[in-house]
Amino acid sequence: MTIALNTAVTTAPATGAAPFLSVRDIHAYYGESYIVQGVSFSIEEGEILALLGRNGAGKTSTMRAIARLDNPSLQQGEIWLGGKPLHKMKSHEAARAGVQLVPEDRRIIAGLTVEENLLLARVAPGHGWSLERIYQLFPRLAERRRQEGVTLSGGEQQMLAIARALARDLKLLLLDEPYEGLAPVIVHEIEKTLHEIRALGITTIIVEQNAIAALRLSDRAVILDTGEVAFEGSAADVLENADLRHEYLAI
Repeated sequence: MTIALNTAVTTAPATGAAPFLSVRDIHAYYGESYIVQGVSFSIEEGEILALLGRNGAGKTSTMRAIARLDNPSLQQGEIWLGGKPLHKMKSHEAARAGVQLVPEDRRIIAGLTVEENLLLARVAPGHGWSLERIYQLFPRLAERRRQEGVTLSGGEQQMLAIARALARDLKLLLLDEPYEGLAPVIVHEIEKTLHEIRALGITTIIVEQNAIAALRLSDRAVILDTGEVAFEGSAADVLENADLRHEYLAI
């Protein structure tokens, strides 16, 4: 995967009118395949945005572009976060700027306990959540703090992955398929946690095949179709438009 981003822009969008996150005409390739074809959208601080589409539409590639995880040396397009040019950053710089991605595979570190995974996340510079605050939101993690992280259930590992993001200096939370592989009863628990995070005003983008669940959680939605934006608007509009859902989400 390579991300193409433009270095021509040297100043942030005008102060006051700029959204918290502005994604402008980004392009991504996987080998020779043109995956993301000029995607643009924005999100205000404190909003939750559902980034939806069929398999292969470019959702995960777009999230990885925002987090600067794929070859940031190739340039075309712009990504601004709070006036900072993410398109000029490498992945560790974007993380220090507050972009935290919770990937689909969760990437819990083997050999470390729950608490050690969290403490390692807190080593990075910034002002992340304290362990006490994390355990208040995730009491189950407090109960299992001495247990090796990779031995947790799928739902508990997802809680740990989200908690690890909160332990860093978080400004933008990117959730990639948070319900993937989880039983319905566990999905309900994760949904409850995400609603609590929403109440805290954490700016979030969620990619999720369970589109209805993602839309019920979100303020706004962007639907991708073959690498391009097919719809941008309120989540309620998508929930109320059966034709739109059928055409682009097959639901």
